[in-house]
Amino acid sequence: MNEEKKKNETWEWIKALLIAFGLAAVIRIFLFTPIVVDGISMMPTLEHGDKMIVNKIGYTLGKPDRFDIVVFHAPEKKDYIKRVIGLPGDKVEYRDDILYINDVPQEEPYLDQYKAEVTDGPLTEDFTLEEKIDRMTVPEGHVFVMGDNRRKSKDSRHIGAVPIDEIIGSTKFVFWPIADFGLVE
Repeated sequence: MNEEKKKNETWEWIKALLIAFGLAAVIRIFLFTPIVVDGISMMPTLEHGDKMIVNKIGYTLGKPDRFDIVVFHAPEKKDYIKRVIGLPGDKVEYRDDILYINDVPQEEPYLDQYKAEVTDGPLTEDFTLEEKIDRMTVPEGHVFVMGDNRRKSKDSRHIGAVPIDEIIGSTKFVFWPIADFGLVE
């Protein structure tokens, strides 16, 4: 009888572990996944090596919002993390270090620190969407993304508008290092 009890207990542990691994796989594949920031293109908002959680379900149910930080599959078969600047149908332009969306100037408080430190010209060079992607507006089904470190970011100014279906998800939460723990804007 004692032998049968051990077999039952072992079987219960195996079932519990299988369920736990199955749930972890479902959560990681369909809901949330960790990502490590690689590079300096999102500084000062995000630092190289920051570990974040990507929300994969947000864009399954909705669409990206302007200024969301998103992770997407880039043309180089690598995942990029950037900020959504232009939405489908938007006219995007930079003049005198000011972002204009549909000819309306936009506040970008996440750039204030870098703008204050830059003394040798604008943080973001002047450009129009037509100069960067040969279109007057962001195409339907796409977004225009940029890194916060405007001088050192490979983004839509270089790779073009990003198809929304290439976006893995949005991210707002740094969980490592502990000093940076919390939400980012």
